[in-house]
Amino acid sequence: MASVIDSSSQPVAIIRRSSFPEDFVFGAASSAYQYEGAAFKYGKGPSIWDTYTHEHPERIADHKNGDIAVDEYHRYKEDVGIMNKIGFNVYRFSIAWSRIFPTGKLSGGVNQQGIDYYHSLIDELRANSGLLVINLIDYVKQVLLISK
Repeated sequence: MASVIDSSSQPVAIIRRSSFPEDFVFGAASSAYQYEGAAFKYGKGPSIWDTYTHEHPERIADHKNGDIAVDEYHRYKEDVGIMNKIGFNVYRFSIAWSRIFPTGKLSGGVNQQGIDYYHSLIDELRANSGLLVINLIDYVKQVLLISK
């Protein structure tokens, strides 16, 4: 249940799941940089946001970065459980390609720990919520890929 409020902070409508068609899909979405954390762990290479937020913290309102974020990397089972408890039917997430290809090149090797993480996340989602959407292209690129 959610309340819709106007500028006076007075509820103008109560919205329940039953307010929507039975086949309406509720879900959540995330971006790897904003959610995963574990920025420089488990073989992950730097993304442009990792570099930018460390080289120019003054350009970020609160001077924070995504090094820890909401720590989905370590807490994904808990996160999926919460989404399931809320009743979400779908989760859209992006892949941090710098976690899969740390050097930005296939010839630099594939990070098996990154592959294992995404396999575990996908398995957990499939076991609990069913529907998932994987965003293969995001605006976060690898530093080494761009700098070459």
